[in-house]
Amino acid sequence: MHKNYPKYFIFLDHYNSYYFNHNNINIGIIYRNYNSSNREIELRKIAKACREKRYKLYVSNDIKLALKFKSYGIYIPSFNKTAKYMNLENKNLDILGSAHNYIEIKNKISQKCRAIFISPIFPVKKNNNFLNIYKFNLLSLQTKNEVFALGGISEKNFNKLKLLKINGFGGISLFKKKPAYKRPAFLKNFFF
Repeated sequence: MHKNYPKYFIFLDHYNSYYFNHNNINIGIIYRNYNSSNREIELRKIAKACREKRYKLYVSNDIKLALKFKSYGIYIPSFNKTAKYMNLENKNLDILGSAHNYIEIKNKISQKCRAIFISPIFPVKKNNNFLNIYKFNLLSLQTKNEVFALGGISEKNFNKLKLLKINGFGGISLFKKKPAYKRPAFLKNFFF
């Protein structure tokens, strides 16, 4: 069963009003800050803004926070291999996950993820290994779930996304890269 997922996902680790000053409702917000002592304060601001803008909010790796802030769902990172997310359908939470290889894709399917971010598609600073277009497309064929691209997406390689078998994409550094007023025009025009 495929749900109506946003086409664009923004990974946030803190509240930034820039992402909520636009009228595009085809955006999902994934809050993934694991170490902050004020996670609930940040998430409260993000949840309120998501409700006002009708963005779908997903909380990373924390069922209690996802339920407390009435998020649309939960995001399970690739490093999380536990099976504790298997019964979330009963709690009316949608489940997203991320994977880097075939084994992790199978793990996300067993965790009942309905959509999977496959990454990194392009080179990223913290890791020299990346999939490239061909390996990405081969991995995306390993699941009937919706697939989203993640990792290393920039202004230089943005047009290559058209060559992928994807339902959308997510960005981490793509959206944080520069202050809002200095962001490339393609981001402002394409997303917002």
